[in-house]
Amino acid sequence: QVQLVESGGGLVQPGGSLRLSCAASGIIFSIATMDWYRQAPGKDRELVARIFSGGSTDYDGSVKGRFTISRDNAKNTVYLQMNSLKREDTAVYYCRTGTVRGPAWGQGTQVTVSS
Repeated sequence: QVQLVESGGGLVQPGGSLRLSCAASGIIFSIATMDWYRQAPGKDRELVARIFSGGSTDYDGSVKGRFTISRDNAKNTVYLQMNSLKREDTAVYYCRTGTVRGPAWGQGTQVTVSS
């Protein structure tokens, strides 16, 4: 019932920018807390950014000042604007939200930062 679909990943040079999108359905988006996670090969999935229904945000220290999470409730979409990208940002990025049956995850979108 809940569906999250990420888009916007790709290959970018260090210092470049990308904007990821996550389109949600099957939830009351306006009251949902939305997260961006990422997972690099061989590493644990980690929380990158979170936006609450009221618009407050949390960021991992490694991305604070470079990434911005935002939401458009009219479009049921959450975004992750990624600037000043570093090689260590390379990962599969996942959109996530909580549901009464546990977390719902998107399929992921690959972000590769390389020269």
